[in-house]
Amino acid sequence: MNVNRFHDPISSMCMKRVGFVQNNPIFGEVRRNVSRALRIASEVEADLLVFPELFNTGYLFLTKDEVEKLSEDLSGYTVEQLRMYASENSTAIVAGFAERSGDKIYNSAVIIDENGEVKGTYRKAHLFYEEKLFFEPGDTGFNVYNVAGMKVGVMICYDWRFPEVARILALKGAQVIAHPSNLVLPFAPTVDLARAVENGVFIVLADRSGREVRGGKSYEYEGRSLVADPKMNVLVQAPKEGEHAMIAEIDPSRADNKRINELNDIFRDRRPDLYEGLC
Repeated sequence: MNVNRFHDPISSMCMKRVGFVQNNPIFGEVRRNVSRALRIASEVEADLLVFPELFNTGYLFLTKDEVEKLSEDLSGYTVEQLRMYASENSTAIVAGFAERSGDKIYNSAVIIDENGEVKGTYRKAHLFYEEKLFFEPGDTGFNVYNVAGMKVGVMICYDWRFPEVARILALKGAQVIAHPSNLVLPFAPTVDLARAVENGVFIVLADRSGREVRGGKSYEYEGRSLVADPKMNVLVQAPKEGEHAMIAEIDPSRADNKRINELNDIFRDRRPDLYEGLC
């Protein structure tokens, strides 16, 4: 386990500590995985921590029965443990889990504020590969949450492929985009730098590490979780392997200024009248 911190020398009185937990869960061992991830988290002090996609269960499901067995609602063990940790440590949390809602299951992230209150869930809009066999397409849309004195939007893993996601979150006022992930493509972490600079926001990517081998299938995860600023600077980044907690001290208000120079503003310069073909 590695712990690292970055302090932004361009500081104000509104500095916040944001970071990630990068873990390597053992498939199906929810209590072990949650306990381990929270032990890693406890090595840092943060205002906001982001945990990976499906950090509590592992990713490589083989059957719908497995998904149903390991899914939880908002009153389940995982969310309750996260709420307790958030309240005891005054830390807002965004964390991925398999969310059961009625007879449907979503690949979701729960958003918990620094008081331990659930602010909502984001349900993954863009399902990757065999996720389509196990999860319902997300129906929450893209919302921004006020937690720990920051405006935080959420996307999950494969959502990075769709620049519209980060853009709509930024247009709704997100200063920080939390990105729980289980990335398997080597260039994927780098794309978050583009999402940061094109929208003038901070990105907190929480990716898992390790390899899963089950039922003749295998995934190797990219790790390399990071915090990036609105100018594409990587403030902290984990290596590919291992379990890590890292934080960066940021001024989220930097994301409110979309100006490049005295004549250009990345949002005011938009030409929506020319973008009709996008939809």
